Amino acid sequence: MFAAARSWGIIELVAGRRTNLGLLFALALAFATGWLAFAAGTGWGVGVVIAHGVLGLGVLVLTPWKSTIARRGLSKKRRGTNSSLVLTVLVVVSLLAGIAHSLGLTGRVAGLTVMQIHVGTAVGAVPFAIGHLVRRTAGVRRTDLSRRNLLRGMGVAGGGALLYGGIESVSKVFSLIGQNRRFTGSHEIGSHEPARMPVTQWLNDSVPSIDSGTWSLAVRTIAGERRWTLDELLEHRRSLTATLDCTGGWY
Repeated sequence: MFAAARSWGIIELVAGRRTNLGLLFALALAFATGWLAFAAGTGWGVGVVIAHGVLGLGVLVLTPWKSTIARRGLSKKRRGTNSSLVLTVLVVVSLLAGIAHSLGLTGRVAGLTVMQIHVGTAVGAVPFAIGHLVRRTAGVRRTDLSRRNLLRGMGVAGGGALLYGGIESVSKVFSLIGQNRRFTGSHEIGSHEPARMPVTQWLNDSVPSIDSGTWSLAVRTIAGERRWTLDELLEHRRSLTATLDCTGGWY
């Protein structure tokens, strides 16, 4: 009986380590693709944005296994438990904020947009994640690079893809605002209505003001420098319709 219990404990330990490795890679890749998504403004970025969503939702797929590991860990008195709990809260809030933004919940919470909460909590989780890794080292082993584990990873990615498709379907079935977001994930706000466009983002910087009588625009080229006053610029009547897509989550 003791041998059976010991064998089961070893199996749980191995399964737990693989779950932790899966979460590590999913979170790291979700973080990386999230920053790459900020650079997505044309068609090439579609895959990056979708990958970001699938990887983030893949973390949810691993939640049942991780919750078992966490309960077992909380039953023991170990250093760093509080910071691990903070890490968990930050990751959960970031995931929920990302899902909320995808569905079209673009309001503010405590003066912050949902996108600001999504990115802010993700960035805030980084030092806690590093600390967690230092305390709970689970390095990759040669035996981890097996076909079985590859299939498991594909299963997690497939689960994330199913959740991603489910969120998209919910938006369309219930005609949520999220169904009309741009491929970058941004929502339309104030097209052709400048007064409705958000005027501050991220650092809550103030809207710049100028003295129209003294302000000028300088353009320097190899041929020299040319300056235009504001009145001279306003004389131009050529117009261009363009899409302005902000990393704050609106276009």
